[in-house]
Amino acid sequence: MELIEQLMQGLGVDKDQATGGTGVLLKMAKEKLGAGDFGKISELIPDMDELLSKAPEGGGDGLLDAIGGIASKLGGSAGDLGDLAELAGSFKGLGLDPQMVQKFAGVIMDFLQQKGDDSMKGLLEGILSSK
Repeated sequence: MELIEQLMQGLGVDKDQATGGTGVLLKMAKEKLGAGDFGKISELIPDMDELLSKAPEGGGDGLLDAIGGIASKLGGSAGDLGDLAELAGSFKGLGLDPQMVQKFAGVIMDFLQQKGDDSMKGLLEGILSSK
């Protein structure tokens, strides 16, 4: 999987972390986007079902400070932490710092832009920046 390789090389994570982190972000995208928009993303990312199945469940215990920092960097507010708490908890479960959420999102958005166009990147960017 080209995307997973990019994450491993660019972020220095192992295959399980790359697969799980990608799955977490794509799972959120699937929940937030309509079937049509998510279908467009699915066409650009091979093995979507496998990636979604690798997403660990989240949990926000003790992560609010880190999540507040992520929220502000993604253009959101610290007061709207539900989805970010889940993302950060899932990343922590993979042995990743919650701050890695934004780095994963950046690589995935760049991948979508390379494989599709700016509108593909914008689909994921829109749901992340609304947090």
